[in-house]
Amino acid sequence: MSDLTLVLLAAGNSTRFKIPVKKQWLRIGHDPLWLYVTNRIKESLPDVTIILCAHADEIPFIEPLCNFTVVAGGKTRQQSLKNALAEVTTPYVMVSDIARACISPDLITRLIDHKEYADTIVPALDLHDTIVYGDATIERERVKRIQTPQLSKTDILRQALETENEYTDDSSAVVAHGGTRYFVVGDPRAAKITHTTDTMSLECLAPPSSAIFTGNGFDVHPFEEGKPMFLAGVEIESSFGFKAHSDGDVAIHALIDALLGAACLGDIGMLFPDTDENYKNIDSKKLLARCIEKLHHFGFVVMHADITIIAQTPKIFPYKNAMRHTLATLLNIPASRVNVKATTTEHLGFIGRKEGVGVIATASVHYFDWKNG
Repeated sequence: MSDLTLVLLAAGNSTRFKIPVKKQWLRIGHDPLWLYVTNRIKESLPDVTIILCAHADEIPFIEPLCNFTVVAGGKTRQQSLKNALAEVTTPYVMVSDIARACISPDLITRLIDHKEYADTIVPALDLHDTIVYGDATIERERVKRIQTPQLSKTDILRQALETENEYTDDSSAVVAHGGTRYFVVGDPRAAKITHTTDTMSLECLAPPSSAIFTGNGFDVHPFEEGKPMFLAGVEIESSFGFKAHSDGDVAIHALIDALLGAACLGDIGMLFPDTDENYKNIDSKKLLARCIEKLHHFGFVVMHADITIIAQTPKIFPYKNAMRHTLATLLNIPASRVNVKATTTEHLGFIGRKEGVGVIATASVHYFDWKNG
């Protein structure tokens, strides 16, 4: 068994990335970046224990896609690393950022080969340009660009991080704590993705798959007297609405499930549990907007939606066009890619007895093409 644990940090908010997709979820083929980078490093370390540090809200969506430990990150990189180190039991730990996507096997080997040289082993690149700090010209031989991954003795790194000072890399904390640091030759290919344009220079990143994914959703709600009725985001003239924790817009609820199904991101109850008072009587258009934001963060773009409303009452025809345009706006797609249909059950069942409405929805999504904007 390996004496090394690999910790990968992926809990950031990508605030500098300036596109709807969080960089952790950029698709490389079919794999999100966090999975692609993990698998790439694992090829060089087949027996290593892996811990991924992710945003707490994303863990339920990450865990079904992997077979390694996932822990919740903190507000800072340093706190995230401390959370991960709490799970480490090996004497050595290798820490890297998911944003460094193209780490080579040679760099991994250099770190491991020198692990006994110091408390922390760090890849670094020399600078060859003139370096000026303020008005002073600095000896460039004394300046280095620090990279990850960094390999450290677990106990020393853990102790070094027990401080109020914030460090942007592990080795700085170790040295400040009185530990030793040894530099190995870094790799220019291990550049960090910070801005969108950074992805263009990383040759190891293949474009996202052009596959299209389709999901379906189904929902039913009974009627409730004296409540406004909303269907597909449109208010319907009626003396009754839907019995539900939210406003009961059964069409939007079915559509949310179809969208989440297409993206393999669970279901509406996972995102908006009916036990949460924050969603009591909420406008379902807000739920759909949050669902679309989640899809975008996870690297998906909506292509089309098709909805069938099954109702004996009320009459849907007068509202179909308004529904279509309302949903198109919420989905950020043209109305030409949204379809709304209506049918009855010919007086059969609870719908035929005018006790409620059912909706079937189908939606298609594809990956955001970060390679071509």
